[in-house]
Amino acid sequence: MDSLTLACLSNVPATAQDPRWERILRRDKTADGKFWYSVASTGVYCRPSCPSRACNPKNVTIHDTLEAAKATGCRACLRCRPDGIAPATAIVAQACRLIEASETAPSLRELAAAAGLSPFHFHRLFKAGTGVTPKAYAAAHRAARLRENLSRSETITQAIYDAGFDSSGGFYAQSNARLGMTPKAFRAGGTSEILRFAMGACSLGAILVASSARGIAAILLGDDPEALIHDLQDSFPKARLIGGDAGYEALVAQVVGVVDSGHPASDLPLDIRGTAFQQRVWQALQTIPAGKTASYSEIAARIGAPKSIRAVAGACAANKLAVAIPCHRVVRNDGTISGYRWGVAAKRRLLETEAANCADG
Repeated sequence: MDSLTLACLSNVPATAQDPRWERILRRDKTADGKFWYSVASTGVYCRPSCPSRACNPKNVTIHDTLEAAKATGCRACLRCRPDGIAPATAIVAQACRLIEASETAPSLRELAAAAGLSPFHFHRLFKAGTGVTPKAYAAAHRAARLRENLSRSETITQAIYDAGFDSSGGFYAQSNARLGMTPKAFRAGGTSEILRFAMGACSLGAILVASSARGIAAILLGDDPEALIHDLQDSFPKARLIGGDAGYEALVAQVVGVVDSGHPASDLPLDIRGTAFQQRVWQALQTIPAGKTASYSEIAARIGAPKSIRAVAGACAANKLAVAIPCHRVVRNDGTISGYRWGVAAKRRLLETEAANCADG
């Protein structure tokens, strides 16, 4: 290296020679969590993706850890929130907590005001983060609260009001959609509910499809038909199970077609039951396009609960509607396949079928 080159390099700040500086200039989101930087002239420390104006590299120090950035005495940047979750995710998470803590569902305008955003911007942000609208999220949470209250309140009416519904009349009009049955039947343990079911065969082995009056409540896969029936009985212990007729077997054939072809299950009538959190996860799963995958951490972030990765995995495992709610499209962060209620081999086969279908299309 000649003397002229050495002289030029000596005038270049050390930060500008660090390959991470280029990632800061690009506001590289993939670098977040890998390093941080502090700015002496402004007295703040930031994450690499911070949207603030580019700083003079002479004033910037890059740190390997968050603790090292804090040790400089600088304060956390208010724009990129380097010592917490991303601002958009934090806003959605805060709104979810506000909905859950309120006795009655907050209005869109109230939620937006609490977030410091316009109703339009907040609504778009919330739906992008959770996969559902604020109104749908609030309804799912109230329905989950009602399920808990029905088992311990003295009267059904008291349980309805305690769950945050404004009137019993308005709730009863939608009770089947919220509970899958009337409140009285739910309170009795679903003893009056009837589920029709039938067995079939698909490319993955045996398949069992069961439906309520609202739609398909279970799609179970496996090698042992008898084990699938036991699984159905365990999932709906109080329901009366009735074998489907020839007409019902046509629905089973439609489900088999979805499994074997990898085509979307959007035309299937579904009776989706679960807690408010499970519903949020399952809604997010249904937004993953066929032939694509998402990680558990990506789903957790999408629903506004980035630290709930294990809970997301639990919701996937609790899914009783194979393929219709595509939990098979969720993989580990490194892209490897694991953790499927009906076996890893079935999960891999479903993904391969969908990928091939997308390639042909």
